[in-house]
Amino acid sequence: MKYAIIAGNGRFPILALESARKLGHEVVAIGIKEEASAEIERLAARCHWISLGQLGKLIEILKAEGVTEVMMAGQVKHASIFSSIRPDWRLVKLLASLPAKNTDALIGGVAGILEDEGIRLVDSTRLLKPLLASKGPMTRRKPTKDEEADIAYGRRIANALASFDVGQSVAVCERACVAVEAMEGTDAMLRRAARIANGRPLRLIKVSRRRRHLLFDVPVAGPRTIEVMKETGATVLAVDAGRTLLLDRDEMLQAADEAGLGVVGYPPEE
Repeated sequence: MKYAIIAGNGRFPILALESARKLGHEVVAIGIKEEASAEIERLAARCHWISLGQLGKLIEILKAEGVTEVMMAGQVKHASIFSSIRPDWRLVKLLASLPAKNTDALIGGVAGILEDEGIRLVDSTRLLKPLLASKGPMTRRKPTKDEEADIAYGRRIANALASFDVGQSVAVCERACVAVEAMEGTDAMLRRAARIANGRPLRLIKVSRRRRHLLFDVPVAGPRTIEVMKETGATVLAVDAGRTLLLDRDEMLQAADEAGLGVVGYPPEE
């Protein structure tokens, strides 16, 4: 099977390419210069590089490779989209037609243009289904009653915010929302929350967008998340089951167990 992966930053595209190789799939990697690791060149059948904003070049590469299905893997920092993008004429035309300049509108518009060219954007977790969060506690430690109350409160806030494309995570302490994730990302948000909480325990709640697909912007956590939780005094991570990728899942959950932290999956809100 032949398709392409548009690679952003982090472990997501690396793990997807490793999985594709094991399955014997021919995968073309298209790395975003400002984001992706050079390691993708070793794992892909072929590798091309584009800069943020080069929508025309992306389409040319996909057509030259004869690819009709493409998935997005890895983050593109929201701050980069906001400040660093230099759009080509294809993207300028798209941006002018968008009612809003948020991630959903932008990627949705790109998906529409690709479809017009006979190229379909597919589920970005297709190669990594075993790494999706499961329902219930995934660590030895289960949430306490206080943590469950904070999680229930935080999930109401996070799900409301996610529908506005603001961020996917919140930090909660004693039924108060201490910090909301925006363009800075989860790690920076947790560090900001720790300064405000001043030693009191935090709960990290991460949700997915209220949409029925996993084409882009899939919530991700991994061993690095556990490290930052330890650093900032966050005691439990709550995620949407079946819609959150736990990269290097076994290593992540082992690290959480060793640190005495909880990781738990909840049914996503539609």
